[in-house]
Amino acid sequence: MSLKIGIVGLPNVGKSTLFNALTRSHGAVAANYPFCTIEPNIGIVEVPDERLKKLAEMVKPEKIVPAIVEFVDIAGLVKGASKGEGLGNAFLSHIREVDAICHVVRIFDGGDILHVEGSIDPKRDREIIEAELIIADLERVTKKIDKNQGGARSGNKELIKELALLGTIKTALEAGKLASSVELEKDQRPMFQSLELLTGKRMIYALNTDEQSLATLPIDEAKKKAGLSACDTAITVSAKLEEELIELSPEDGAAMLRELGIKTSGLDRLIHAAYDALGLQTYFTAGVKEVRAWTIHRGSTAPQAAGVIHTDFEKGFIRAETIGYNDFIACGGEAKAKEQGKLRVEGKEYVVNDGDVMHFRFNV
Repeated sequence: MSLKIGIVGLPNVGKSTLFNALTRSHGAVAANYPFCTIEPNIGIVEVPDERLKKLAEMVKPEKIVPAIVEFVDIAGLVKGASKGEGLGNAFLSHIREVDAICHVVRIFDGGDILHVEGSIDPKRDREIIEAELIIADLERVTKKIDKNQGGARSGNKELIKELALLGTIKTALEAGKLASSVELEKDQRPMFQSLELLTGKRMIYALNTDEQSLATLPIDEAKKKAGLSACDTAITVSAKLEEELIELSPEDGAAMLRELGIKTSGLDRLIHAAYDALGLQTYFTAGVKEVRAWTIHRGSTAPQAAGVIHTDFEKGFIRAETIGYNDFIACGGEAKAKEQGKLRVEGKEYVVNDGDVMHFRFNV
């Protein structure tokens, strides 16, 4: 599986600049006017993972395949998009296709970039975007309620359950809350997912600040500027700085970050924040042909992990030969790990740990 994240925000808050930095390209035209991105730009980004490099150094494979994230740079949104203003419905349809939303909010003053609302107000900007998503979802939920009422009245138990959930969601949306704020029972989750609500997706906030503030601005203060709560997922990033870094070698880029007092790239933190927010983790396969990172949901069993490689692997799963990442590295590879009894044979009930190095046995 690969992860797809949509980058959204008001025009001229740094979306396309951030996209360029993420994809280490200039694929999106960063211009000083709204809608410089008309069709969504798509960029495939490697998930930064030092463990993959260490495994490759040890195994020396013919090929190294990292896990990937697909970023979609979606056209800037304006007030009234849910009613067709600006690019309106086209924007909203692109958001429905992603797994999570990266909402870019500008939190710094100054600069010569024009603001579509005429001033810098991070909380207002965030609320404009979220209001449009809420309005679009409210319309979708209301239509679904109208459609289901007849069947529910006739006693259809599934429709009665869905109608109750829709009513709860509608109440939340009417109160200006995101659908993701609704607490769900276990049996309601599949129904909720099937609704494909914009505000039901996980939201990660990229708070775009200037270089000077990046090393000194605490995340809690940055969140406060955007009117976010402590439990919201957010990182600070300087889109402009990150774009400058793509012109440098990885070594020079790392040196520049150190000079600024910044430990890790904001882009690395954004990708890792997305993994955490969506409950994803990585396992590895390591052989002379290829060393590869695979993305799975936390809590996945060995057969489910095998199914990410190929559905036949899951159907015909027999066992998984597993070595913990730390054991693999400490032993100097698979052969020594076997000798030292660190290779485990796991069955269908085994829940995969982040970083496991696995080899599957299957029969089809």
